[in-house]
Amino acid sequence: MAKQPRTSYVCNECGSTSPQWYGKCPICNTYGSLIEQPPPSASRGVGVKAPNARSSDEQPHPLAALTFPEIIDGEEERWASGFGELDRVLGGGIVPGSLVLIGGDPGIGKSTLLLQTANLMSKHYRVLYVCGEESGKQVKLRASRLGVEGTKGELTSEEIEANGAAETPKQLTVADGANLYVQAETDLEEILRELESLRPHVAVIDSIQTVYFPALTSAAGSVAQVRECTAALMKVAKREDITLLIVGHVTKEGAIAGPKVLEHLVDTVLYFEGDRFASHRLLRSTKNRFGATHEVGVFEMVDRGLREVDNPSELFVGDRQGMAPGTAIVVACEGTRPIVVELQALVSPTSYPSPRRAGTGIDYNRLTQILAVLEKRVGIPLSKLDAYVASAGGLNVSEPAVDLGMAIAIVASFRDRVVAPFTILIGEIGLGGQVRQVSQLELRLKEAAKLGFKRAIVPKGHQTFPDLGMEIIPVGRVIDAIVAALPAETEVEDIDED
Repeated sequence: MAKQPRTSYVCNECGSTSPQWYGKCPICNTYGSLIEQPPPSASRGVGVKAPNARSSDEQPHPLAALTFPEIIDGEEERWASGFGELDRVLGGGIVPGSLVLIGGDPGIGKSTLLLQTANLMSKHYRVLYVCGEESGKQVKLRASRLGVEGTKGELTSEEIEANGAAETPKQLTVADGANLYVQAETDLEEILRELESLRPHVAVIDSIQTVYFPALTSAAGSVAQVRECTAALMKVAKREDITLLIVGHVTKEGAIAGPKVLEHLVDTVLYFEGDRFASHRLLRSTKNRFGATHEVGVFEMVDRGLREVDNPSELFVGDRQGMAPGTAIVVACEGTRPIVVELQALVSPTSYPSPRRAGTGIDYNRLTQILAVLEKRVGIPLSKLDAYVASAGGLNVSEPAVDLGMAIAIVASFRDRVVAPFTILIGEIGLGGQVRQVSQLELRLKEAAKLGFKRAIVPKGHQTFPDLGMEIIPVGRVIDAIVAALPAETEVEDIDED
C-alpha cells in the first residue's frame, strides 16, 4: 500500500521543515513561526525505461551535453543602469537576463534607487515597474518628487504604442517616460501575463514578499510563497531574456526575509545599508556571478532622491589640519575599492565595576583583542578604562588591515596626543604584538597619496614604492608604530612646516 503524504510545518524565519507543530522552531528557536504546509500531490511515475545492456563495442555518445569548444560564446553584453556606482557593484553593468536581489532596512531607499534606475534605463530600454506595496498614483507622486520624466504630462495611447514597438534595446531612445510602465499588482499570474505580453528588457519587482501565488494556501511573504514566486519569475525571465531587479525585505537581524534558497536562485545579491538619519548610503555586493563580491557603491540621499558619490574617501575623512587627540587615518578595502576612513577613539576612567567597550562601524571582537594586546605587550592599563571606537560616517570597516589604526587611536586618546598630521596607518596586529602584512598595499597607498597624505606606517616586509611621493615607515611591532605615529611636539611642528 502506498504511503500517504503527511502535512509538514515550515518555519517562516529559517525555512526548516518539521513533521509536527511546535510552539518554538527547533532550529532557530523562534516562537510562533511554524506554518502548516499542505502535503504535495502524489507524484506519478514518469515511465522512464531502464537502459538496455549495451555491448562493450558500442561507443558512448552524449544526448544533449556539449563540450566547451562546441558551446557558442559571444562577447559579454552589459547594460548601463545610469548610476556608475551601481554598475561598479554589479561588475560593470547589468547583465541581460540576470536576476538581481536588493535587500535593506525599511526606509533606507531601495524603492527610490530602483525607481531612479528604471527612469534612467527607460531612455534606452523598455522597463516595467511592478509595485506591490503602493498604488499607481502613489508611485507617480513619488516619481514626480524625484523628477522622473513623464510624470507631469499625459501621453496618448498612440504615442505609447509607437514608442513601445521597438524590438532591440538600442532603438529605444524615446524620452518623456514613454518606455517606463507601472503595474500595481500582487497576483503572480497577472504579473507573469504582463511580462509575457509586454516583454520588457528590465522589470522591477517591489517587493517579492508582497507577491502571492493563488494556488498556494499560505499567506503572502511565507516561505512557500516566496520560493514559488521567485522560481516562476526566474523561469519567465530566463525564457524571455528579461532582467529582473527584485526588492527583498530583511529581518530584524539584517538578513533577507524568506528561505535561504531565495539567495541561491538569483544571480546577484545586493544589500542597501546605512543610517536612515544620515545622508550617505552604501550598496554592498555579497554574491555576484558576473563580478567580484564585496564591492561597495556610495550614494547620498538628497531632496531629489539618491546621488552617487564619486570620491567616498573625502566623505569619511574629517579635517586633517585640526585633528583631535584619539583620531587616526586608515585605508580600508571594500572589494577592489580603497576608502580612506578616519577612526576615532575615546578612553576614559570607568564608573562601573567592569569597563565598557563599544564600537561603531568596527568589529567588536577585534576591538577587545586589540585592547588586550595593548595591555599585555605595551603595558597600558586598559582593563580599568572605558574604550569607545567609531569610524567616521558609520562606515563598516571590519577587515584586519585597520587594526593598526585602531590601536594607535586608542593609545593617542589614552596619552591625549595627536597623531602626526597627514599620516596613514595600515597593518594587522597579531596576539604577540607584531604587525602583520596586509593585501593590496600598493592600491591603498595610491589612494592615500591621491588625497595628499605624506607619511605611511606599514608592516615590515613589503616592497618599497618610491614613485608614490610618500615617506614609507615599515614597522614590525606595535610599540614601533606608536613611536613613529606619536612624535614629540617639535617633530609635529616640523611636519606641519613641510
